[in-house]
Amino acid sequence: MIEKEYIEPNEGFTQTVVVKTGNFKTLYISGQIGDGANLEAQTIATFQNLEKQLQNCNATFKDVVKMNTYIVNFNPEVDLPIFRKVRKAFLGNENYPASTLVGVESLGRKEWLIEIDAIAVIE
Repeated sequence: MIEKEYIEPNEGFTQTVVVKTGNFKTLYISGQIGDGANLEAQTIATFQNLEKQLQNCNATFKDVVKMNTYIVNFNPEVDLPIFRKVRKAFLGNENYPASTLVGVESLGRKEWLIEIDAIAVIE
């Protein structure tokens, strides 16, 4: 039997949907964004928001198995080192989740520069 739990539902979406099957829970975390004047500040805040969603479900970044990142007007030479530095601060140096990084023209609001969604699995 599959059970679902909706964490922090909002108008039109839920921050995290927890799907329980047997002894495992899969966490589907909606795209997180963060405030800040530049990409680095927003990336830090975005990872903090992801961490909050994980903590709400008694999970950590070590439980993340897939991460999708969207960066506005992505410039690999400038933006990738910023992203990697912040990601390393939150995830460490090894056993990174499967990941996709996509450069996009825009996100849901013009001030957003980065959005990250994630999937995690816990017992």
